[in-house]
Parts: sequence; C-alpha cells; structure tokens
Amino acid sequence: MTAGTEAETGVRAVDAEAAGRRVEEILDEFGAAGDARVQASAEELVRTLMRFYGAGLARILGLLDAASTGTGTGTGAGAVLERLLADEQVAALLTLHDLHPEDLPTRVVRALDTLPGRPLELVELDEASGVLRLKPSAADGCGCQSTTASHRAAAEAALACFAPEVSDVQVEGAGAPATPLLQISTRPGSSSPVAAR
Repeated sequence: MTAGTEAETGVRAVDAEAAGRRVEEILDEFGAAGDARVQASAEELVRTLMRFYGAGLARILGLLDAASTGTGTGTGAGAVLERLLADEQVAALLTLHDLHPEDLPTRVVRALDTLPGRPLELVELDEASGVLRLKPSAADGCGCQSTTASHRAAAEAALACFAPEVSDVQVEGAGAPATPLLQISTRPGSSSPVAAR
C-alpha cells in the first residue's frame, strides 16, 4: 500500500512478514506456558482466522476476475464495487474492520435483500441500541410461527455478515400464540364426525 493510498483511506499498511513472526512468537509463548490445551486453542484460533480471511480474499479475487473477464453483470468500477459489497463474505470482512463504505441502514437493507423471497420488511432500526424491528412481508404466505422463526433466523444470519451492529431482531407478531387448528375426526366406534382440538 502506498503512502498516498494510505493517506486517502486512513488504513495503515501492515508488514505481513513482521505480523507472521509476531503470531509465531505469541504461539511460542503459549507453548512455553506449559498448558497444552491453551496452546491447542490458540493454534485453532489462528487456523480459524486464517480460513476466514482466506475465504474472504478468495471471494474478492473471484469477483474481480469475473469482472475483468466480462462474466456476470456489469464490469465497470461501480459494478465491481457493488458486487463486492453485496457478497456476504466480503461484507463481513469489511464490516469487521470498519471499512465498509455503506452506513448501517443501507447494510440492513442489503442483508434483508439476500433472503429468498424477501419474507421480512424493515419497520424500524434504532441505531443507538441496535434494535431492529421487522414485519412479515405481504408475500410471506401463512405467517405461522415456525415460518416466522425460520425467517428471523435467516435474517439474523445475514445481518451477522452485513450489519453485526444489530443486537436484537424483533419480528412483529412473532410472539403471538398460534391458533389451534380445529380437527374433524370420527368418534371411536361411530361414523359421525366430531370436532376435536
């Protein structure tokens, strides 16, 4: 990263070799402490982070390659940036380091847009508390509790990538008790139908 780019972005260049040496030193310190479990956990943490960053970098390279070869939709700089920002893996990396150029409300909408059929609509976002209120969309179908719960879980997963600042997701009507179905069956030993719950 050049000094000009660093000044423009406010991101400090990191010496990769020095960072790698420091990680090894820290792991060695854990090993010297004599607790094998702690050392194993530290090594697993490093491996997990490496996989996370590796997957994000691979996505960036893949999206840039697709743009440079003209595959996919749009190949201009704006289209390439849009594809990067719309990718969950890339968005998670950018947001984690406070580098995502979009504000929280925009990223919340992006997260909801990733849900198939867009089953939930934004009602209100309280940026100060991180509370997000949603409601089932008109196209959500039956609106039963199990469906609403699965949509909420999908929304929470998408928000974890695009808008981790959201601390609580509330879906209107999700807390209402389900109405029991009226089942029609026959009484044992009788052919006349009876109503049963």
